Amino acid sequence: MAKKQLTGEKLKKRAIELNVSLSGLGFESGQPYDEYTLQQRVMVAEHSRRERNLWVIAVISAVASVFSAMAAWLAVSCK
Repeated sequence: MAKKQLTGEKLKKRAIELNVSLSGLGFESGQPYDEYTLQQRVMVAEHSRRERNLWVIAVISAVASVFSAMAAWLAVSCK
């Protein structure tokens, strides 16, 4: 199921939360800004944040696997 795209002030607020650059979108000129490009930037920033969190989980999982293998090796070798 696709996530609904933010628009208007909600989109701008989310972009600011994610530290997404607003330059080059028309905010400075006071004219209507390029909402599509800002949506793309927000989606990329959210994706990047998810990947960063998953990387940490993967490292923790790998460390746990090493400890599990060491415990199994010790259990077998002490018999």
